[in-house]
Amino acid sequence: MRLTGDHVDFGKSVRHFVDTEVNPYVDEWEREGSFPAHELFPKAGAVGLLGIEYDPAYGGLGADHSFQMVACEELGRMGSAGVGMAIGVQSMMATPSLAQLGTHEQKTEFLAPAIAGSAVTAIAVTEPDTGSDVARLLTRARRDGDDWVISGRKMFITNGTQADWICLLARTSDEGGFRGLSQVIVPTACAGFSVSRKLDKLGNWASDTAEIVLDDVRVPVANTIGEIGRGFQQQMQQFVVERMFAAYVTVGQCDTALELTREFAAERTIFGTPLASKQYVAFRLAELQAQVDLLRSHNRETCEARMAGEDITRMASVAKLTAGRLVREVADTCLQFHGGMGYLEETWTSRFFRDTRLVSIGGGADEVMLQVLARLDGLPA
Repeated sequence: MRLTGDHVDFGKSVRHFVDTEVNPYVDEWEREGSFPAHELFPKAGAVGLLGIEYDPAYGGLGADHSFQMVACEELGRMGSAGVGMAIGVQSMMATPSLAQLGTHEQKTEFLAPAIAGSAVTAIAVTEPDTGSDVARLLTRARRDGDDWVISGRKMFITNGTQADWICLLARTSDEGGFRGLSQVIVPTACAGFSVSRKLDKLGNWASDTAEIVLDDVRVPVANTIGEIGRGFQQQMQQFVVERMFAAYVTVGQCDTALELTREFAAERTIFGTPLASKQYVAFRLAELQAQVDLLRSHNRETCEARMAGEDITRMASVAKLTAGRLVREVADTCLQFHGGMGYLEETWTSRFFRDTRLVSIGGGADEVMLQVLARLDGLPA
């Protein structure tokens, strides 16, 4: 894949947004444990970040997936991974099913404000007792006339304390397993919806993450996205997009971390010579950059395949698995080469180390990616 001048220009506009609207404030947002989504998201919407691939009729840019890839790499340059993740939830996790399968009425009421940034969204799949095994979800939506009456709990909800609506996966029939699940739009202002607690996490402090409770929350059946009973399949496709978000962002994160560490190693003197002159240091940084280049190439091939309408389940799983493991290596190495200073909270390396650990867990843990790949290879995993 060769990027065009349009890609370069769009990347510059995203980088300007990151440099002016995010990075100057991340230390403050990290201390506060949240960022003001209702202030930041309209600015992100103005750049086009929240609806890159979506229909212009609802405020989207109508661009192809390659522009999404470019944007995500730039989001990886943020000083706080939590803010980038929050934008990713809005643009690549909570809204893809709605954009693809939603009705005109749903898109007008819910998608358009999300693209503009005037509404904050979240995706609600995981439950306190159910993580990777999505087919075991217990949150229930019981039909009562033209309404769903929903009860259950959802865990690890990014944007959960600020969301105006959530894309909820719930059980809408008595069928077991993956059958009988549906995706439903739930406005958080509905009676019975509450945030039970804001979660304290190892990293991504600026991203508000919540446990939510639905106690007989009543929403119209018309809020169902796509086909009733096909929510599991729809969410699996939404997960594929989420995994590519992680892989794309990781390239930007690793590029930035390695660049900063090369600069530090060139300036830092140890035993009378620059740290960068030590063969192990130079070779290790070069080796990691080479691996980042390989991930970038794989991402671009996956991007092309998606634009061609191909099934990218395998390619996305490879990308997500590789990204999670690679960024852990990069974070550990960069912290190590910064020595004692790298271990201090005031140094970017400690935050980077904490934040990026999530890549191997969220959106499908490494072990889930391996299970997917093993099954695709015909192994009885």
